[in-house]
Amino acid sequence: MFTGIIEETGTILSAGNGKICIAAKKVLDGTKIGDSIAVNGVCLTVTKIDPLDFTADVMNETLSRSNLGSLKKGSPVNLERAMAANGRFGGHFVSGHIDGTGTILKIQNDGNAVWVHISAPSSILNLIIEKGSVAIDGISLTVAKVDEKEFAVSVIPHTGEETTLLNKKVGDIVNLENDVIGKYVQKLMNCRNSGQAEKDKKLLDWLNG
Repeated sequence: MFTGIIEETGTILSAGNGKICIAAKKVLDGTKIGDSIAVNGVCLTVTKIDPLDFTADVMNETLSRSNLGSLKKGSPVNLERAMAANGRFGGHFVSGHIDGTGTILKIQNDGNAVWVHISAPSSILNLIIEKGSVAIDGISLTVAKVDEKEFAVSVIPHTGEETTLLNKKVGDIVNLENDVIGKYVQKLMNCRNSGQAEKDKKLLDWLNG
């Protein structure tokens, strides 16, 4: 479990053959082989640790559902260690399981903040609500606007300085994770609706003799 509060940005040293090696500092502190680190919001298991970097395995499934497949040597990434049991919960519940990707449509200055507009599939937008939470490349952010085609967040200076988001360009792909609470509610409602439809069918069959 993660919080979406990025601890540092790392740099890709190498990527390929099912492995990714990332230069880092802060997230290496106390980390052991087998621990989890979110890389651009994707939960990866550490398989090797060196004094200034770590290595993780990456499945084809992960590459196909996230932007990790487009990373190359020198690419910056957002990093967060799994939350400690006694840690402070500063963001929102982030699982590190990406729901899909979005595309940056527009980046617009607004005083000391910056608006970032992102298009996404309906399967993701249907679970985004205004003033709700979303993780963008692992960053916990509050949704300011949403419609049937896109959503927007307003990024404060601190978030811009501590993450990779404002280094992105229009057209760049970002990883998206919906609020897990919304996903559970949707699942429960679908099950309820499915069950009710079956009951209604049985009642009609009985009435029709």
